[in-house]
Amino acid sequence: MVNNQTLVNPQTKRLNALFSALADPTRRAMLRRLSRSGMSVGELSSPFQMSKPAVTKHLKVLERAGLLSRDKQGRVHHCTLQPAPLAQAAGWLSYYQNFWESKLGDLDTFLQQEQEGETSG
Repeated sequence: MVNNQTLVNPQTKRLNALFSALADPTRRAMLRRLSRSGMSVGELSSPFQMSKPAVTKHLKVLERAGLLSRDKQGRVHHCTLQPAPLAQAAGWLSYYQNFWESKLGDLDTFLQQEQEGETSG
């Protein structure tokens, strides 16, 4: 049974913020662009047809999730990808990867047994 303490611990809050940030396709596209190199907010937002306030909201979500850092140089804000939270998500997802690989292995065994039964019977 899961209690409320488990639901509100700091690790759970970080994962919730991370998956919430990753849920939006625009933010995922921004992260993909940043994975190539850091860039200014203007460069980062150039392919997206949205207002500056909308871009700022997306960037704040990414910052709260720990996926993005901003450095102000004069009037220009430079953004850099912070990959550590993605490693945390990968760690969390790896449990389910192992689960599904096990289930797919069971399915493979079942299908082989079925195929052997059809060819011998």
